[in-house]
Amino acid sequence: MNGIGRRTLLQATAAAGLVRLTSPFIISARGDSPVRIGMVDPLTGAYAAPARNEVMGAQLAVARLNAKGGVLGRQVELLVEDSANDVGTGVQKARKLIERDNVSFMIGDVNSAIAQAIAQVTNEKGLLQIVSGGHTDPITGTDCKWNVYRVCNTTRMEANSVCDVLFKKYGPKWHFITPDYAFGHTLQSAIEANLKTLGGTVTGAELTPLGTSDFSAYLIKARSANPNVIILLVQGQDMVNCLKQIVQFGINKQIPVAGTQQELESLEALPPEARIGNWMFEWYWNQPDVPHLAEFVADIRKVNGGKVPTARHWFGFTSVMSFALAAAQANSIDSLKLAHALSDLELPPEVKLQPNKVFYRGGDHQLMLSAFVGEARAHGPQDPEDLFKVDRVVAGSDIAPPVADTGCTLHWPA
Repeated sequence: MNGIGRRTLLQATAAAGLVRLTSPFIISARGDSPVRIGMVDPLTGAYAAPARNEVMGAQLAVARLNAKGGVLGRQVELLVEDSANDVGTGVQKARKLIERDNVSFMIGDVNSAIAQAIAQVTNEKGLLQIVSGGHTDPITGTDCKWNVYRVCNTTRMEANSVCDVLFKKYGPKWHFITPDYAFGHTLQSAIEANLKTLGGTVTGAELTPLGTSDFSAYLIKARSANPNVIILLVQGQDMVNCLKQIVQFGINKQIPVAGTQQELESLEALPPEARIGNWMFEWYWNQPDVPHLAEFVADIRKVNGGKVPTARHWFGFTSVMSFALAAAQANSIDSLKLAHALSDLELPPEVKLQPNKVFYRGGDHQLMLSAFVGEARAHGPQDPEDLFKVDRVVAGSDIAPPVADTGCTLHWPA
């Protein structure tokens, strides 16, 4: 990576014009008085792979919009900054985008703690933000804000989608390997609540720092607790490192391994023998008979070295397209008008790219997206990237807690 302070101007007028990511950078197209979108994501560090794919998905949305005239007749620019997986850096970059670059809309971050911190900034500035990939519950719960919406699931939605499956398959005693920050804490708490309802018990939890390369001490403790299953909640490169070591130590031969959120970025980075366990995906590319999906997959393949899109591509794409949909409905890019327009907005088929009704719930600004529950597999039966066997698809409204249970109380400006 080059220095944080450098920018490069990149032209993008169609999907074919998307380019490899550098950081920071601007995606733009010809036209006067462009609408600027800011995006902050950790393009370096443990979450670099999903972050880069979120940006690529946003790039595709910008290219498609500009090819059709932009937003309200104005071309769109995407300005991207690297949060470097650091809260202070993320906040600094968000302020820069708002105060110096005059963005009209903000997207980010993969890291829940950074996303939550950026939300404080956008709320202070009165700017619409869509959290593309940060899952911790308070963002659309106890810390919800009128100007903040979220595309990805809450951790409670993730837990609700898959815990019953894991309990029936593996048994009642669970041991956690948990990332030691906001996302991991709320996800483990949500799973424990489900496990208690099901009648299970927790044998222990290992809190691991982001960027952990050696999980051996945590895994030894987990194995000695003799659970029915080890629940992995780590993500990104940490998931890759942990699963590799589980297989290397033969722990999976003694104790099953599973979890909630799994991602194609992680499965692709693993050796075949380490693609194990039952999980949930927040979006999956292989969905027969879903309208417009084949076009999206083809467009991403063109700019992604032939690789299929992941949930992260869809998060970035949907974040930008949601802004455009709200702007068209409000006939404005004023943040307050956009926020009202997004409330209860249903995504059209060409954006949702999945079954079930997908909409932004007005009470807490959480997107009700489907959960894809199934099992990792070593090899795709037909396509080598089809590494997840989907057993069931659950509507978001069926796994989300009622608004009254989220702790969200929205306070709108006068």
